[in-house]
Amino acid sequence: MSKPKIRFNGFTEDWEQRKLGEICESFEYGLNAASKEYDGENKYIRITDIDDGTHEFLQEDVTSPDMNLTGAENYRLKYGDILFARTGASVGKTYIYKHSDGLVYYAGFLIRGRVKDRFAPEFVFQNTLTGDYEKFIRITSQRSGQPGVNAQEYAGYEISMPTYAEQKKIGEYFRNLDNLITLHQRKCEETKKLKEYMLQKMFPKDGERVPEIRFSGFTDDWEQRKFGEVAKYRNGKAHENEIDIDGEYIVVNSKFVSTDGEVRKYSKSQNEPLYKNEIAFVLSDVPNGRAIARTFLVDKSKKYTLNQRIAGITPLEKTVPYYLHIRMNRNQYFLKFDDGNKQTNLSINDVMNYEDMYPGYEEQKKIAAYFRTLDHLITLHQRKCDELKRFKKFMLKNMFL
Repeated sequence: MSKPKIRFNGFTEDWEQRKLGEICESFEYGLNAASKEYDGENKYIRITDIDDGTHEFLQEDVTSPDMNLTGAENYRLKYGDILFARTGASVGKTYIYKHSDGLVYYAGFLIRGRVKDRFAPEFVFQNTLTGDYEKFIRITSQRSGQPGVNAQEYAGYEISMPTYAEQKKIGEYFRNLDNLITLHQRKCEETKKLKEYMLQKMFPKDGERVPEIRFSGFTDDWEQRKFGEVAKYRNGKAHENEIDIDGEYIVVNSKFVSTDGEVRKYSKSQNEPLYKNEIAFVLSDVPNGRAIARTFLVDKSKKYTLNQRIAGITPLEKTVPYYLHIRMNRNQYFLKFDDGNKQTNLSINDVMNYEDMYPGYEEQKKIAAYFRTLDHLITLHQRKCDELKRFKKFMLKNMFL
């Protein structure tokens, strides 16, 4: 019996094996032409424009093909078209054209499969996101040189097909999931951009004593203060001999901080305790890395232990911890020590010589609360996005054969 584990009510028929060559009326290679500046109408999708997360057309850096080339119109996408990347690191990635994309043409390293009218394109496309398809690409793309899958090989890939009505139902279900994922990802990115903008506007520029954007009720000039006036400093300690998967304490190292706590090691001993509202600050990273000068604000005592090459920052009484956390995080003062050639190692003197502008305590609290809200929204949307992706992966495994 050829039936999936999870199925919509009302469908009982067995599924049938079909090759993509039977489902698509043609497999055509893309237009071999260099892209040019976007003309405002004709979009050009290239192999690098295919995103394997939500499979949305990337609107940034949009370009256009040379429409003076003979036969260029033959490469215009329409409903029912699925693109397959045929070479390189992107091999196997897919994209389905949507009416909302407008005028889009496709490039030479992509293969277009045009789904026949009696099959549901969205169902066919979602099949290319399954584990079976990934296995097919992994095996088929093996070459002595650069990995690749040609049109004939794509045409030979087999998928199980239910009736057209069930295809449409399943395809619509997964498109709705994709739309939800896209929505939360977009909200997350929009909030990140807002945060980046406000970080530039809510703090004074060099040589100035007040920011461009300020909460009402605050008029005093900001004051420049040295690090030692706002916080205390200490170094972390080595935990190599204390690492234990069943350990009670989370080791705060550069990997933990740079991944926002996703990558963790545990220790059976708290060699250097961290307390609530302290800040862990990364002192060492590879050239042009993303960890140097990253900060982590401790949310709870008796939970973390500070590793070597991470500084422990204790805000003083009139310094709001969240304010200091967002100001020190990837601050340009610290990033200038990264020359891009060798590992960056910030010293205690580098940190102690850090100076910045500070408003009064009440204004610090107001600013900190605002950025805490933005960070919460970013985390909320990213978490929802990740949850939906995991759920979709589960459903792909159980709603397809």
